[in-house]
Amino acid sequence: MTSKPVTVTVAYRVAPGRAADFHSWGWAMLGATARQPGFLGGGVLVDGGAEWHVVYRFASEGSALAWERSPSREQWDAQLDGVAREAERRRVPGTRAWFDAQTLTPAPPAPPSKWKLWFVNMSAVFPPVLLFNLTVLPYLGDLNALFRTLLLCLCVTALVTWILMPRLQRFFRKWLYPSLQALRGRHKRRAT
Repeated sequence: MTSKPVTVTVAYRVAPGRAADFHSWGWAMLGATARQPGFLGGGVLVDGGAEWHVVYRFASEGSALAWERSPSREQWDAQLDGVAREAERRRVPGTRAWFDAQTLTPAPPAPPSKWKLWFVNMSAVFPPVLLFNLTVLPYLGDLNALFRTLLLCLCVTALVTWILMPRLQRFFRKWLYPSLQALRGRHKRRAT
């Protein structure tokens, strides 16, 4: 490897419904790029719903420019008509600058507000407590209040912990963690 490699990131806006076409195009184009002198590697990355990145690396600025100005590359770009359009191109010389530029990490998502947590908890606890009070407790009237309460807590806590709360958290996840959902959505779209 030379001491002056260059990494190029090209951002593309992909037309709705054409993500699979772009994904196929990107990897096929990188396959053609791999036959070029000085090519060191590359990949296709998704960055949100409609924005994708093609990243490739060459041993030198000259070899990267030779590929980008080649007739073969022009033919590959012509295939993108109606599929995607280039939004931004970024070049980073060397390896250290590339990794330094990528070290910025987004802040973790903020926890949900207390009233949202209260609402989800009440949605999980109220139905089983009501159901237990209407169906089971009438048959336990002779039992000591301490044991009745203990039985109620054990049953409701188990039901809420293992059955209701996981389902309610999945159901309300977009409402509880909207910023986290945006990140998760990127991974789901990349997998499809």
